[in-house]
Amino acid sequence: MIAAVTDLNGLQTGAHRTWLAPDGSGKATVEAPRRAMGDLLGHGVRFGTAGEVLAAGEGIETVLSPRQVLPEMPMLAALSAAHLAAILFPPALRRLYVIRDRDPAGDGARDSLVARAADHGIEVVSLTPLEGDFNDDLRLHGLDALRAALKDQLHPDDLRRFLVG
Repeated sequence: MIAAVTDLNGLQTGAHRTWLAPDGSGKATVEAPRRAMGDLLGHGVRFGTAGEVLAAGEGIETVLSPRQVLPEMPMLAALSAAHLAAILFPPALRRLYVIRDRDPAGDGARDSLVARAADHGIEVVSLTPLEGDFNDDLRLHGLDALRAALKDQLHPDDLRRFLVG
């Protein structure tokens, strides 16, 4: 899987590569199945164009999982907890959803984003998975459970605007 890393203007600044197992069961059994290169800090793999709302998380799979039930919500995969904490905010952003991983690095990234966003007048809503991350939730509990979990965590305006099903 190859993904473009882009800046706020949509210009490519890097690339992220993930080697997958031939049978589709997960990552390939190679020494380093994930590799990124280029200017990554502050940027990410974008799904949609952010306006007033953006959801941001660490990994591509983690971000693509909630996108299954929020297909119109702009999202960004920062590629690591450290990079998530350093994302650049689009000028029109008013609400940032942090698609956090349930681990100390995810807690740190969320806390850093909350502090940085407050300085810019941006509301932060933390989206917390049941398991380690939202990809685990999707794989272990299914689409309906993921939809129900996210429904309880979204701002009411965004629930009507973005949630499918």
